[in-house]
Amino acid sequence: MNYFIGVDVGTTSTKAVLYDQNATVLDQFSQGYSLYRDASGMAEQNPTAIVEAVEKVIHDAAQKADLTNGKLLAVSFSSANQSVIMLDKNFNPLSRVITWADTRARDVANELKNSPAGQQIYAKTGTPIHPMSPLTKIMWLNKTQADKVAQTAYFGDIKSYLFHQFFNTFKVDVSIASCTGMMNVNTCDWNDQALELANVDRSQLPEIVNGTTQAIGLTATAQAKMGIPADTPFVYGAFDGALSNLGVGAIKQNTVAITIGTSAGVRVVTDHPVIDPQQRLFCYAVDKGLWVIGGPLNNGGDVYQWAVEHLVDASAVKNENIDPYTLANQVIEGVPAGAHGLLFHPFLGGERAPLWDANARGSFFGLSHIHTRADMLRSVMEGICMNIATVFQAVRDLVGNPASVTATGGFARAEVWRQMLADVLNCPVNIPNSFESGCLGAITMAMKSLGMIENYEIIKTLIGDISSYQPNQEAVNVYQNYLPLFQQVEGLLTPAYSTIAKLQQQSIH
Repeated sequence: MNYFIGVDVGTTSTKAVLYDQNATVLDQFSQGYSLYRDASGMAEQNPTAIVEAVEKVIHDAAQKADLTNGKLLAVSFSSANQSVIMLDKNFNPLSRVITWADTRARDVANELKNSPAGQQIYAKTGTPIHPMSPLTKIMWLNKTQADKVAQTAYFGDIKSYLFHQFFNTFKVDVSIASCTGMMNVNTCDWNDQALELANVDRSQLPEIVNGTTQAIGLTATAQAKMGIPADTPFVYGAFDGALSNLGVGAIKQNTVAITIGTSAGVRVVTDHPVIDPQQRLFCYAVDKGLWVIGGPLNNGGDVYQWAVEHLVDASAVKNENIDPYTLANQVIEGVPAGAHGLLFHPFLGGERAPLWDANARGSFFGLSHIHTRADMLRSVMEGICMNIATVFQAVRDLVGNPASVTATGGFARAEVWRQMLADVLNCPVNIPNSFESGCLGAITMAMKSLGMIENYEIIKTLIGDISSYQPNQEAVNVYQNYLPLFQQVEGLLTPAYSTIAKLQQQSIH
């Protein structure tokens, strides 16, 4: 038997999935690490911890494989995007990894967003101006850590850093590069205007390569840690959202992929770049000739977790000996669509798409004496779905009406979530029974890299069984009345977000 290993480098853990040559999952392995939040807005990782985690999960997966009677065909990578790490001339870290979740560049981002230069940068790069963007992060570093920037020979991301550790080569796949705010989406090369704003020379950045590019020739240290042949091809792959689209077979404009995990994302694949005139959506590369249009949302399952912790009756959980999330879902099923006229805006962690406002805050609207905790729980779930629907509408405006939605993430395990999403979107929702879409997308890129497949159509034969949910017309009618009000209230509250954020900041200090 021959094998593939798909590696997904995430925010708080790295996962490796071991597949056979037919893309059947054989086993999976995970290694966690800390996300450092030592200061307001900070979200950083220890690069050494991530290198060690990647080496360990590959080692564990290789140990599970029978490499005496088979071959490891390739290791392929998915990773979170929009990270920044400062490196010295010997590629040693001068900083921790500043992740996508770090919002300390918010003032720099706001200033750039409201300038003509910001609009020009977005039009050329397809990356919304936001503190998540490596462009604004580097601009912020120039202002706040000038001494360290002066020592910096190279700016990398976590994947280019990993590949340098393993192969002594400094390259980045086009997918990750396109998420930086510094790559021109039409030329797939670094954009001079963005580099000037960041005060970065292109010689300080990794070489941009296709996602199917292979690195071969592991360093002796990496080879010993992983316990795999040194000539095993490592395929660069893409960022996690793009690979999730591949991994669920959403590779045409008629299928939108939605992920709801801790955060959420709405994405559709096209064969050409599409820039949103209203700057609501990103346009990133997947692979040569494939682009993904969509929006990331900060607020998904983490908001539901907050609601369950604060709104579920703890005594009922104890008395009935039931998981609180199971109880919450049962309670929500007993509340009609619309939660008796209660709306919830789920911006507990600021928001990326469609607002691109790190100061956004959550709120209940319409709360009255008639409402119960059950109504509030239902409205939280509906608010998450309506926020997703707002981004879904923006995607639909740009690329047309999809035939269906393919949805994955932790939410997909609950029937009430699945049906609600179909009702709020008024679109059929398909749920693949396999949840490891990012790693599956990564090994599909490895198959293409090795010449085993010509295109990604094969993914539809690999994803296994699918559960389908059709919109319930009665609920659809309710949500079509509520969604415009949800968006109207969002617009009314937006000017007040910066003020409440400042007041909250003052109250903490």
